[in-house]
Order: sequence, then C-alpha cells, then structure tokens
Amino acid sequence: MEEENWDIVIKPSRGIFEVPVKKIIAYFDLLFLFVKRDLVVVYKQTILGPLWFFIQPILTTLMFLVVFGNIANISTDGIPKPLFYLSGIVFWNYFADCFNKTSNTFTANAEIFGKVYFPRLIMPMSIVVSSGLKLAVQFLLFLAVCAYYSIQSGEIYITKTILITPLLIIMMAMIGLGFGLIFSSLTTKYKDLKFLIQFGVQLFMYATPVIYPISILSDRMKTLMWFNPLSHIIEAFKLAFLGQGTFSWEGMAYTFICSLVFLVLGVIIFNKTEQSFMDTV
Repeated sequence: MEEENWDIVIKPSRGIFEVPVKKIIAYFDLLFLFVKRDLVVVYKQTILGPLWFFIQPILTTLMFLVVFGNIANISTDGIPKPLFYLSGIVFWNYFADCFNKTSNTFTANAEIFGKVYFPRLIMPMSIVVSSGLKLAVQFLLFLAVCAYYSIQSGEIYITKTILITPLLIIMMAMIGLGFGLIFSSLTTKYKDLKFLIQFGVQLFMYATPVIYPISILSDRMKTLMWFNPLSHIIEAFKLAFLGQGTFSWEGMAYTFICSLVFLVLGVIIFNKTEQSFMDTV
C-alpha cells in the first residue's frame, strides 16, 4: 500500500516555541486580503471615508492644543505646539492601534478561526501592516505641517537622527504586537479586559513623553521615564524631525531588547493559547 502524501498536515498541538514560518510565507496572500479588509471595511459606510485618517489626528491635536497648550500651558521646548503634539500623536496612534486590535484577535475572529484553517499569526500580523499603512498616511500629514512651519519660521527642524526612523517604526511595531499577543490570551477568558486595555493604553500615554518633553521633568522622573521603552522611541522621533529630544544609544539598545523580549514572549503565549482558545471563546 502506497504512503499518502498530504499538502497540509494540521496537528492537534505543537511546541510553544514552534513558529510556522513556512506556512506564514505560504499564506502571505491571505495577509494582504486581511489588510485590505481592515482598511476598507472600517470606513466603507462612512461619509468622509479615508479622510478620517487625517481628521482623527487633527482633532486630537486641537484638543491637546487647547487643554495642554493653552490651559495647562505645558512647555514644548520652543517647538510650535501643533507640530509638537502631532508628532507624538502620529507615532502613539500606531502603537495604540497595534496593541488594542491585536489584543482582541481571538474574540474578534472566533468565527473565522472556527471554520477555516490558516496560520493564526497571520491575523495579528495583518493588523500591524494595516496600522502601518495608516501611519504612513498620517506621517504625510505630519511632514506637510512640518514643512509649513519650516517655511514660516525659516528653520529646518530635521536632524541626522532621521536615518534611524525605520528602526523606530519597527521597534514600535514589535512592542505593540508583543503586548497585543500577550494580552490576547487573557481576553479569551476575561472579555471585560478589552475595555481595561483601551483605558490602560490611554493612561500609559501620559507616562510617555507624547504631550510633554522629557526636559521639563525632574531628575527622578527622568530616571523612571528611562525604563519606559516607548519614551526612547518618541523622543528619538521628535529629535529627528523637530530638532528637540533626548537620545542615547544605550536607550535605543534597551528599547530594542525590550521589544524583542515582548515579541518573543507574545508569540510563545499566542502559540499556547491558539491550541485551546475555541473551548473558552
């Protein structure tokens, strides 16, 4: 009797350290279909459509300008306030999108996971890519505002730190994806946790130099802020495009190590959860 050769073998379990890299590559076309779905479905039935990509950061910037710029009168190190706030919002929104949406992977896609087989990591990866496209659109808005203030003041804000911008985006994606994968296992058992995560991300923003520069903090607070890996990314981004910010290669190394640890830990937890999550969702 001849031995049968199967194209795909679905096993009931696998090691938590085993990542199906070959299968993920084979299903890359599905990843782009999910990316298209994320971008089209969200704004398909809205009046303004893709304009919301621009409207959201603009409205948030205006709110920060009124509350933190005019009422609280928080310093922005001499940088025009709208430009300062927009720079932090654009990057922070990318992290928040990756984290919030990825943490809800199992509960939001339970019906698809229960009917069709594909590498489950494809879904959170598609979220990172679609959020990255949204970041690219909002980044163009930021560059336009940056160009406007440069022409108006005659100053060039961009510095040579701009060369590590791709690395900053990659580390931001790794941290957002890692955190999301870690908390995705918890949201399968505790549905209310997704609301706490959204609230926690908003609070965490205030522990990150998004609406204020690190330079206005006390020495003790600066030391505490150093241990927040996202603070190094935000500050390096501001230094690259605004000419003001705190940067150190030690901080970058610490951030890269943290992002790598969070991502590896997230993948391990995700692998373990996906083998039995249908019993709890």
